[in-house]
Order: sequence, then C-alpha cells, then structure tokens
Amino acid sequence: MSTPTLEQFQQQVSELLLRHRSLLDVLSKYGQSGAAVNRAVAKSVTECGCIELNARKQEYPDDVNLEQAKTKLHHHISGELCEHCKDAIKNELGRNMFYMSAMCNLLDIKLDEVVSHESNKCATLGLFNLT
Repeated sequence: MSTPTLEQFQQQVSELLLRHRSLLDVLSKYGQSGAAVNRAVAKSVTECGCIELNARKQEYPDDVNLEQAKTKLHHHISGELCEHCKDAIKNELGRNMFYMSAMCNLLDIKLDEVVSHESNKCATLGLFNLT
C-alpha cells in the first residue's frame, strides 16, 4: 500500500470529520492532541524509561562555524524509544495531524501548501529559520 499524499490525507479527514465541524471544537481538539503528544513523550521518560533526558544550558563556542556548532550542540536525549513508546507517540502525532488537517479544511488551506511554504522558508533561511 502506498503512502497517501498530504492532499489525500486532508480529503480523508474531511470525509471522516463529523462531530467537530466547528472551528472552536477543532482548535480545542488540536490543542488537546498536542498536549497528548507531549504527555506520551514524557511517559517514555518517566514511566517506561526507554529514553532519558539530561538537559542543561547549551554552550555555543565562539571559535567554531555554524556547521561545527551543529555537531557540538546536544539534544539532551539518551537511549532509544522502545516499540511501545514509539507506537504511542506515533499515534498521538497522527491524531495531532488529523486535527491540523481538519483546521486546514475549515479554513480552506491546503496542507501540502503549508508544508511547501515552510520547506521553502527553511531552504531560504537555513539555520536562521527558527532563531
């Protein structure tokens, strides 16, 4: 089975979304699903323990270029997600994408255009995109 395109996914969401047709309902469900993603990640640390966090201040050395700096910065994660936690997080991310797509439908925005626009920004701005 081939992977559906964003356009196909958005159409599928449009056909399935019956209960939450109000923008306010979709906004609240999108917020809840984002919180559920965060909770699933937190549970992989606090309940399962398959990953650990060791967060600390990021040190940005003055004497290295941007490419070298990317290799020096830490992501603060050690370990790997177990299959159970990975599945749980993927499920929550999927639900989050469902409601993001529903919001796009209600606002007449094409999800693939959102991704394309953001990708173009990343290509243009590079490392300065999220500063």
